Amino acid sequence: MAFAAFSGGSEKSEYKVPRKNSTKVALALLLPGMIYLALFFITPLVSLVATSLEVPDASGEIGRYQYGFEIGNYWYVIQTYWPHIARSFVYALAATILSLLISYPLAYFIGVRARKWPLIQKLALALVIAPFFISFLLRTFAWKQLFSNESWIVTTLQSLHILAPDQYLVGTDFMVIFGLTYNFIPFMTLPLYTALERLDLRLLEAGSDLYATPAKVFRKVTLPITMPGIISGTLMTFIPIAGDYINASRDFLGSSGTQMIGNVVETNFLRINDYPSASALSVLLMAAILGLVVFYVRRSGTEDLL
Repeated sequence: MAFAAFSGGSEKSEYKVPRKNSTKVALALLLPGMIYLALFFITPLVSLVATSLEVPDASGEIGRYQYGFEIGNYWYVIQTYWPHIARSFVYALAATILSLLISYPLAYFIGVRARKWPLIQKLALALVIAPFFISFLLRTFAWKQLFSNESWIVTTLQSLHILAPDQYLVGTDFMVIFGLTYNFIPFMTLPLYTALERLDLRLLEAGSDLYATPAKVFRKVTLPITMPGIISGTLMTFIPIAGDYINASRDFLGSSGTQMIGNVVETNFLRINDYPSASALSVLLMAAILGLVVFYVRRSGTEDLL
């Protein structure tokens, strides 16, 4: 009894960290991140929105603006640049779908089939990551050289009458989508590989034991389990593609007829100094992408990714 009383007393006297102290520690740990977000995310965002509402300076000098509340800037850019807005999202959707179709079999091989050969699995994964060691600009410029008007690829296609004698690839919609797909395939493959690498192969064997066809096993087992990887991969691919301006640039794979929102923003900011229009386009792009992402994630049933 004495021992029980002693042990009961020791349990009651167990030391507990005061709630106030733990709250202070948590706030202290969060403070650096909050300061970083305030300086490098919230402040630039507020500045961007404020710039998008600016009006021309009273002096009338080109490239000079003053703070105002000109909502009409948004209506102006929508009216003027709606082809570029539509083209950006069409390109992004096409390149994302192509990336998914290419990346899923590749990720399935690396994450599932190659488990029996660890060396091959590591080599294949390294090859997926390898493009990151080369500059994005250099990779895109290399494709421009390979598909230039005088390249052996184009001349061969012309000699086979696949292309007309006066028809070329650089500067076309096909070439821009090709460049976007190539450059962003790793962003799709890596999340898919992460999801497939965790796939329990016993589930696939159970499906086969229940006389399900391979297609049905994939549709009923593999696809639902790897859906978070698909959602992550498509988001990581679609979002940067929609704002890309390298591939569609006339200096690389595009032409004046393939310009995207990023090209218009770059031109307005750096060449003609139309800062309100460029800022309004940037805000519209962010708002449109945010709305599409929320809708897409909710429709796919993976709200935990938000």
